[in-house]
Amino acid sequence: MSLESLLSLEDVLDATGGVHVLGTGNFSFHSVHTDSREVLKGGLFVPLIGEVQDGHSYIPQALEKGASVVIIRMENYEKAPDFFTELSQKNPDVFFVAVENTLHALQSVAGRYVEKFPNLIRVAVTGSSGKTTTKEILAAILSRKYDLVCNEGNLNSETGLPLSVFKIRKEHELGLFEMGMSRKDEMAEISAVLKPRFAIITNIGTAHIGNLGSRENIASEKARIFDHFHSFGTAVIPREDDFASFLETQVDGNVVFYGEGLDEGITSVMDCGLEGTSFKVDGHDATLCLPGKYNFRNALGAIAMARVLDVSSEEIAKGISSLKPMFGRSQVLHGKYTVVQDCYNANPDSMEKALDLVSSLGEGTKRILVLGDMLELGDESKAEHERVGILASHSGASLVLFSGDEMKAAYEAFKSENNAAFCEYVPGKSDGAMEKIASLVLSAASEGCVILVKGSRGMRLERVVSMISEAN
Repeated sequence: MSLESLLSLEDVLDATGGVHVLGTGNFSFHSVHTDSREVLKGGLFVPLIGEVQDGHSYIPQALEKGASVVIIRMENYEKAPDFFTELSQKNPDVFFVAVENTLHALQSVAGRYVEKFPNLIRVAVTGSSGKTTTKEILAAILSRKYDLVCNEGNLNSETGLPLSVFKIRKEHELGLFEMGMSRKDEMAEISAVLKPRFAIITNIGTAHIGNLGSRENIASEKARIFDHFHSFGTAVIPREDDFASFLETQVDGNVVFYGEGLDEGITSVMDCGLEGTSFKVDGHDATLCLPGKYNFRNALGAIAMARVLDVSSEEIAKGISSLKPMFGRSQVLHGKYTVVQDCYNANPDSMEKALDLVSSLGEGTKRILVLGDMLELGDESKAEHERVGILASHSGASLVLFSGDEMKAAYEAFKSENNAAFCEYVPGKSDGAMEKIASLVLSAASEGCVILVKGSRGMRLERVVSMISEAN
């Protein structure tokens, strides 16, 4: 029995304003891809145009993989009609749809697909930091009550979110999707895809401030997640955030604030250091395996949303306790040394929180820091890295290693602030640089010490962790 197409040709044309230019036969697609290497047989391929590459050049590879539908840019089609005609002659059953902008077409098609599920409870999570962690905590809770679908990892961007919603199926009761943005209008675009009726904001920080210019602009962009509430939605907002009042004014619907001390049912809170936080939810024992006060605050946001969605206290506690550490996100690796692998992402907010965690450890704990570049900070980069250097100088660490290009400013600030503590700067992010860092760590490490490895994803600091683990 043949699978039903995710959308009809009429749906695609109506959603995108596109034109069916080539292809005959039965229109059908069962998956959606923007990477030709990942195309599945019977998939829709959407070639995107970036600053360096034009995805249209990979259409032949997508067809070899079995793509059944390709969305192309009309300008490309008009400039090289023979190229597309030849492809069509070799693949007559493949439908080509020409549109003005392939990224916007991907988003429009995804939005039309979501409309096929009017009964789906649509929940979104955003924030400058902590959004993936909050989403994972909430997923662990909500999956105990609902048949749940959510995006994998942090596929939350202008392309990641649209691709993620194609995972929705008729059996799903609730869709939980993380939404990220790094430029103006991106949140508005992806919010229009999902049209969430419930949304959590974790915080308003400085991630991507290089593109957006100010925290005020970041707050305004994040608030676009509320665009489709239309009096019926509920926003869950952190009370302690200094943009909380502004965010509240942007909500056309209900507002629930969260934070320490706001939920009377959360009691017996105990910070267990690197083992996480234990507490009770209306008398039910819960243990959050992720360390740090900031992760506990993320859990409070998830709990607040779970209460809005009528999840019982017992299910909330069990859901939180079932959570497993995520790769590179406050991941504690035990052995001769305790390694805190927090290298999936980094911005000034998350870096400060990670340093606070290390600083809070007992005085008898030896600490080593490996800090990598925080990317996409624009004109703010030098000042923010200098601030990290100053924070690191007061962390109580016996060794601090700064890695990358931007971290040179942190190294210099550290030296100015604290000449007594040992630190070193290792430029770049090559394998050789990682090997040097690992060697320095291992030469200084002793049994029982805590090693924090923190940096932006582009630094790939997990290479250092792998080298340390071989000796751990």
